[in-house]
Amino acid sequence: MQPISILGPGAADLADRLAARLDGRTAVVRRVDDSEPDGEDASPAVDGDASTGPDRTRLALAPDGTWTGSGSADGFDEVLDRLAPDHDWLVAVDYDRLRIPTVLLGPGRDSGDAPGALIVQAEASDDVDAATLVAALDDAEPWVTREALVERVEASDDAERSGAIATFTGRVRARDAPGDDRTSHLAFEKYDGVARDRMDAIAAALTDRKGVFEVAMHHRTGVVAAGEDIVFVVVLAGHREEAFRTVRDGIDRLKDEVPIFKKERTESEEFWVHQRE
Repeated sequence: MQPISILGPGAADLADRLAARLDGRTAVVRRVDDSEPDGEDASPAVDGDASTGPDRTRLALAPDGTWTGSGSADGFDEVLDRLAPDHDWLVAVDYDRLRIPTVLLGPGRDSGDAPGALIVQAEASDDVDAATLVAALDDAEPWVTREALVERVEASDDAERSGAIATFTGRVRARDAPGDDRTSHLAFEKYDGVARDRMDAIAAALTDRKGVFEVAMHHRTGVVAAGEDIVFVVVLAGHREEAFRTVRDGIDRLKDEVPIFKKERTESEEFWVHQRE
């Protein structure tokens, strides 16, 4: 799923214009406060209705965690994780987050007001062309979850022959030992195109193994905070032995062969990890 965050005056109008141009299942998530009255925007149908269309999901997330129209979510991250497996796009209004492409609206706004990757800054929503935004998202980082990769391999034509799905999740470790400086975040950079091509080649080679039907892997880039997930490897196989072995080989090859560089920030310093290995 590809998310985008729109912040500032006129964000809702721009979100609607952008969503109308996106192909595929699209969620629009906007911020509401406790005093906002119920209405079409505050109480929409998740699966689409006459106002949203069959491929539009419109949600409202209140401060108490209420996810209007579909139960509740523990904050914006959970909304992203829940919608990622079955949505192509998510347009967030007045929600922002690290690693999410961001549009910042309003006069006098500073780029530091947007923690995500700033792709457009304008004084008013009318100054932003929705078609330009769609093009800017072509090279953006998608929001990929382990669950989305599991669903992808489960859709394999060979799924009925599989008896095992094994997964590996790498995450940001805050510290190696109790007395170590705490790591606040890691920042990952990759060679555009090369890293994805190399991961695809590794996945294809592992899938050629006897008893292995599907392999999916994803490595997040940009700033990833302590405690957050970094990398996923998912394997669909006939039996657990092939699944476990392939997951282990997959993450080992990804770390050894894929050009992704890691900068670590601790309480006392910042450094490129490969320069200390």
